[in-house]
Amino acid sequence: MYPRVKLYYREARDIFTRTRIPGAKYVINQYVGCQHACLYCYAKFMCRWKPYGRWGTWVEVKVNAAELAKGRLMNGKVYMSSVSDAYQPLEAKLRITRRILEGLDRRNRLSILTKSDLVLRDIDILREYQNVEVGLTVNGFRGEVKRVLEPYAPNHERRVRALRKMRDEGVKTYGFISPVLPGLVNVETVLEEIRDLIDYVIVEVINWRLAGAAFREYIAKRHPETYRTLTRQDKYEDYLSELKTILKNSKMKAELVLHRPRLVQLKLNYR
Repeated sequence: MYPRVKLYYREARDIFTRTRIPGAKYVINQYVGCQHACLYCYAKFMCRWKPYGRWGTWVEVKVNAAELAKGRLMNGKVYMSSVSDAYQPLEAKLRITRRILEGLDRRNRLSILTKSDLVLRDIDILREYQNVEVGLTVNGFRGEVKRVLEPYAPNHERRVRALRKMRDEGVKTYGFISPVLPGLVNVETVLEEIRDLIDYVIVEVINWRLAGAAFREYIAKRHPETYRTLTRQDKYEDYLSELKTILKNSKMKAELVLHRPRLVQLKLNYR
């Protein structure tokens, strides 16, 4: 059951925004805000400029997004999306993401990241693109951790099945293991689970600052060892060393994303 969210409809002047996301030049955000309401989501910083309420209780819908995207061919990689999930539950009815895909020039270099197996609905269109990849966020969250951190996102098993289906249909796929939380996410286990389903993997350690105070308080109270590893420099560095070893030993093409002391992206096993 998904929560009821307040929808705000508006027209945008453009749907392509320049981005500093590594590897991409433009981003499409047909929605701002997300029904998945993940406690750790970095994108809740948008609440500073969108005073609609608590993150996860509202979504801004760009009603003319498909019209703005129609026929456009961009001179760089396009990422979908950065402050929402293109396949959050309301997309099943609104179908704005699908209409964008239907209208875009098929020669665009397109990268889609989602937590939802709703993306499988659009396999027919995705297969028409010359250069498209679809990533699923996979982290193995279950039980209390899943209920608190990702209360309304599809479960881990559904996301893995979506990767398998995409792969079987000939769509390029990648895994996005995020947020990595020491002691709560077994990166080695997730890697083995998705190894044969993806072309490469991105592994992102939690963005501790942008995850927000409520997230940090939850980790401190319920998972103190995870909290210590993420807040003590010596423990954090030891964990990163172990994580790099796991990724190197996997022999999989991997990108490790870190957010402290600054944004860093390390490529491993790309030779």
